[in-house]
Amino acid sequence: MKRLLIAAGGGGDAIATSMVHAALYGADTPALVLTYAWERLVVDPVPGPRRPADFTGTVAAGPGLWLVTSQSAPRAPAGSLLPRLAGELRPELGLLDPYEGAVGLARQIRAAALHCGADRVDVVDVGGDVVADGTEPTLRSPLGDALALAACAAAGLPTTVHVAGPGLDSEVPEGVLLPRLGAPAFALTSCHALAVDRVFDWHPSEASALLVAAARGVRGVCGTRDAPQPVLLGPASAEVYSLSLARALELNPLARALAGTTDLAQAEAASTAVCGFSEIARERARALTPEPPAARPAGGDPAERFGTWAARTAAMGIEYVTTRRITEELALTAGESVLLQAHLRSAGRQVAPLWRLGSA
Repeated sequence: MKRLLIAAGGGGDAIATSMVHAALYGADTPALVLTYAWERLVVDPVPGPRRPADFTGTVAAGPGLWLVTSQSAPRAPAGSLLPRLAGELRPELGLLDPYEGAVGLARQIRAAALHCGADRVDVVDVGGDVVADGTEPTLRSPLGDALALAACAAAGLPTTVHVAGPGLDSEVPEGVLLPRLGAPAFALTSCHALAVDRVFDWHPSEASALLVAAARGVRGVCGTRDAPQPVLLGPASAEVYSLSLARALELNPLARALAGTTDLAQAEAASTAVCGFSEIARERARALTPEPPAARPAGGDPAERFGTWAARTAAMGIEYVTTRRITEELALTAGESVLLQAHLRSAGRQVAPLWRLGSA
């Protein structure tokens, strides 16, 4: 038997799900993590989620169930980091295809349960938008999580929903989430972070990086590239809160509205009705007018440029930053990023997977 888990939000949620799997069942317990191939435009320039036809080298494992392996690859112009993740994470990765709405996803979940011999499902979300009510002004990407809830309800399998690191994705603030979540079920530790130890050398996920840092005991103000306000790593940041599926559906009106949807266009319409926007429509708009590349600072080696930038950023009250923020704000090439990271390690600034702005 394999444990069956669902990474509800796409992007880096498969990383957090591997940590939760290690905490719940042990890192070496066989498992399948179902996840969307739905990544930020910096990774995948094609708006919206990818489907099996967007990959080569996937493995059929049941009706509508396709496994992504290290031998899989996205078909151009699409991009995806899932094949590389499949080579580094211990659980197998299966592809969630939302193009037939919650009804189609439910079929995939039932096929996955049959493939695994599993009689229950664990849904994992890092940050907490899986319990968003749709009115939060900072909410940006509720659709994948809500579709996962609606699909689990339709699949009919006993399901537990786990929220890891409330507020770490900067979508719903921690202070808003905690009253909805109740008491924490357990805390992630540095032992659970071993399951994803090498991933952040190359993966840009910031919310999962913050979760790993919190599990390793890091506390303080962290600056990310993907949010206007810094995130405070505090006592709740390494906690995991477990809810029944019924409770999560009660909290999430979008998930309830997605019941019975049979294509992604219907799901988009439900998101617009409940939340006032479609994140896929926003991605389409951004893809048409991409952000201009960051201006490269004139002169100086990467270490000198970092020193000037770090002093300015620390003056804003930020103690730690993600690799992605450093790379994008300093407009580093891949080679420069490798050299700078080596320099920062030697200077004692690494607090893996984050970087300390002040001296050690």
